[in-house]
Amino acid sequence: MNILELITKKRDGQSLTPEEIDFLVHEYNNGGIPDYQMSAMLMSIYFQGLNNKETNALTAALAASGETLDFSSLDNMVVDKHSSGGVGDKVTLVLVPLVAAAGVPVAKISGRGLGFSGGTIDKLESIPGFSAELTTAFFMELVKKNNLAIMVQTESITPADGKLYALRDVTGTVENISLIAASIMSKKIAGGACAILLDIKTGRGAFMQSREEAFHLAEIMVRIGKDMGKRIVSVVTDMNQPLGYTVGNALEVKEAIAVLKGEGPVDVERLCIVLGGYILALSGRVRNPEEGQEQLRRLLESGAALEKFRQMVISQGGRPECLDDLTLLPQATFTDELRAPKAGYIREIDARIVGKVALSLGTGRSYKGEEIDPGAGVVLKYKVGDRVSENDLIACIYHNKENIRETACRELLNAFSIGDKKVETASIILGVVPPFPS
Repeated sequence: MNILELITKKRDGQSLTPEEIDFLVHEYNNGGIPDYQMSAMLMSIYFQGLNNKETNALTAALAASGETLDFSSLDNMVVDKHSSGGVGDKVTLVLVPLVAAAGVPVAKISGRGLGFSGGTIDKLESIPGFSAELTTAFFMELVKKNNLAIMVQTESITPADGKLYALRDVTGTVENISLIAASIMSKKIAGGACAILLDIKTGRGAFMQSREEAFHLAEIMVRIGKDMGKRIVSVVTDMNQPLGYTVGNALEVKEAIAVLKGEGPVDVERLCIVLGGYILALSGRVRNPEEGQEQLRRLLESGAALEKFRQMVISQGGRPECLDDLTLLPQATFTDELRAPKAGYIREIDARIVGKVALSLGTGRSYKGEEIDPGAGVVLKYKVGDRVSENDLIACIYHNKENIRETACRELLNAFSIGDKKVETASIILGVVPPFPS
């Protein structure tokens, strides 16, 4: 095969065969195709798109480019959960131990955060001693032993996707639905799970800002999963205001622990229960999601989910005493208060602005490899629809950058819209693809 001929073929709107896509991925991953030619191919794909067959072939080729995990020796069906990312999204910290406590093995491979949405691995590694840098052998051993493990994606899993994503990032070809879906699903396929729950977030604090795009992405990924023999459901959720009250690594760990103790924000708990219900139904543990939700509520109330989280922390080197004494988690040096400029109802808390303020404090990365501040972040005191009085404390900023406090407070205030009339808050669950059961 000739790479130039394939570039021309796709540029002119023709479909690539699975064999041609295999060739592209294999040769690029092994250095046989230079960046400048693959960049031309990505731009051709960006403008011409990929059909279903091409998207499936790309997903399979990326998944097969490195190590793939096999949990077929386990008696129970292994599940995985993926979130497209959002501001204050600490769902994995609650959902994964909750589902594992119900007897469903969870094998979770996550990446580090890039941008304002934050990463699960960074949040967990704010627990002193906790490590997600696991070998695949140890990762699989923990899943078999504890029903639960979370590891950072390694270069041995879907390496071609890592190379392609880095190239897409610098060639203006990230925002293509087929490329996004293939990238995400290749990692899920390589991770070895039989059942997959996707949480696709949409709104101001999400990558997919329009509902139409979010549902389109959900539909494509569900189709890919089904075509590859996976049980899969995608839930589209709202991310216009931050999830919960905290944004920042150690701060979100604290809030997740509060939820596991039955003392956390209602929106976080409800979302975890709903998503968990779908996971239990997908895995065959219950007849329907509603039955799964009831079981998970009982596990949350009994403290079983918190103990499963503790087991994971211990198994991955973390200090379990941090779960009982939250002052042992990283703390920021400076605290600044933000107060309501007038009385009224909170009409909006712009999640994107909150996320960008948190990023400026050091909660995330502007570029790969940048160090983060685990103790920094934002804590909100109210949600959309709440009434405030003038000068009420509406948020706190935690940081170690004294020279940024005035700018951060001013920008954070722009996230709040306060009006005279109370607004109706939208449901956090916007839809399910496909409607369950399928």
